[in-house]
Amino acid sequence: MTEACDLSAVAARRLIGRKALSPVELLESCLARIEAVNPAVNAMVAMDVPAAQAAARQAEVAVMRGDDLGLLHGLPVGIKDLEETAGLRTTYGSPIFADQVPAQDCGMVANLRRAGAIVIGKTNTPEFGAGANTRNAVHGATGNPFDPRLSAAGSSGGSAVALATGMAPLCSGSDMGGSLRNPAAFCGILGFRPSGGLVPSEKRPHGWSNLGVLGPMARDVPDAALMLAAMASDDARDPLAYTLHARPVRGEPALFHPVRQIDLASLRLAWSEDFGEAPVEGVVREAFRRVVPAAARLFREGVAAHPDCRGADEAFQVLRAGVFLGAHLEKVRTRPADVGPNVRVNVEEGLGYSLEDHARAASAQTRIYRGFQDFFARHDVLITPAITVSPRDWRELYPAEIDGQPTRSYVHWLALAYYVTLTGHPAVCLPVGRDARGMPFGLQIVGPRGGDAFVLGVAAALEEAFAADPALARPVPDLAALRAAAPIRGMEGFLGFD
Repeated sequence: MTEACDLSAVAARRLIGRKALSPVELLESCLARIEAVNPAVNAMVAMDVPAAQAAARQAEVAVMRGDDLGLLHGLPVGIKDLEETAGLRTTYGSPIFADQVPAQDCGMVANLRRAGAIVIGKTNTPEFGAGANTRNAVHGATGNPFDPRLSAAGSSGGSAVALATGMAPLCSGSDMGGSLRNPAAFCGILGFRPSGGLVPSEKRPHGWSNLGVLGPMARDVPDAALMLAAMASDDARDPLAYTLHARPVRGEPALFHPVRQIDLASLRLAWSEDFGEAPVEGVVREAFRRVVPAAARLFREGVAAHPDCRGADEAFQVLRAGVFLGAHLEKVRTRPADVGPNVRVNVEEGLGYSLEDHARAASAQTRIYRGFQDFFARHDVLITPAITVSPRDWRELYPAEIDGQPTRSYVHWLALAYYVTLTGHPAVCLPVGRDARGMPFGLQIVGPRGGDAFVLGVAAALEEAFAADPALARPVPDLAALRAAAPIRGMEGFLGFD
């Protein structure tokens, strides 16, 4: 029998609205799952159970009273530990903020609560989201739900693991170099990077930069669309915030929930293993080659093609370093012992660049963006692997080599994701079976500029088409094995930056 915590968010919300599922019952099911499997993976790192239970009881009263209910009424939600939650410890994975308890929610969390969500806890992240390996010196490492010895990727690794194991039906994430998409690929769940500003953030240090975004994570596309509908808003504190609700893309208005019905047979598909630039592991290429024929036959036409991404690696490194310099220079200068290697590298790298370097990077970003516009005038959808490697040991800070070839920096292995980041196009990571090592494989689906609802509709159509094929359906971790596993905190190297 399906436990309440394993229900989709859409199904659980429907049952709550019908008075067939109590928010209290759903929360208690999620809490029981956390107690059973979190020791093995360390995804949920801060909780206030009495506060969550009180919120669930209030949600139940509202249902029974016949109140108007929000989109997420009674649904437990995990919040990435980069986002402030009123009264609940928020550390950013940094010893500097190890004891911080914010007085108020960040804007995104406030929107979720207004929609009826119940914050069940905080999910783990690397220090300040730096790096795609979820481990830090405050809460330790997060293990992959399919093998806790391996990385969950990041920086939204805790959210991805919490979803994969049924700790919560929805979780928040954020994305710069693929931090929504990378852990989704490693953990067999869905991560959606929306257009910049669609989910406002009032606290980005470089408000005009499109690199960092907030977005939803879920176990399937309809759930992600439900969460996005509650997250999206207009907020004047974010210079990039604007509403896309009325903007038609490929003939479909940007209505996020319910997911738009998309006829794949009317669309032109392009696929690429590497954008012509990225270092991609052979096992990932092999898995992608198995998916391409299954996807291509659903579309009107399909070709191997990709936009011109030359210069993207250099551009992303410079622009990313500038963001970290603006956010973390003072910390590195005043408290260097409390700052981890990834943040230090970015700040030191930023100090080494000149204004000429930044101008060159910004020009390259603009050229690549315009190339994407030309590309999407000829193609409707682009698919690629979501990440360049299969999961590795979480003790490895980052892959220094891929198939024997050295990577150029600690972020180079995220190239498949950050090429898209540079352009601001929406992208989703859809779980599509497993690779030859038995680990989840994630398919990146990229849509046209502003096509958030469109790309979610495409992902939903592919998800539905693949659901009946065991080789292509979303993989599910072995919960019994996780219940029986030794706690991850007992593993060597668990607590620390590196």
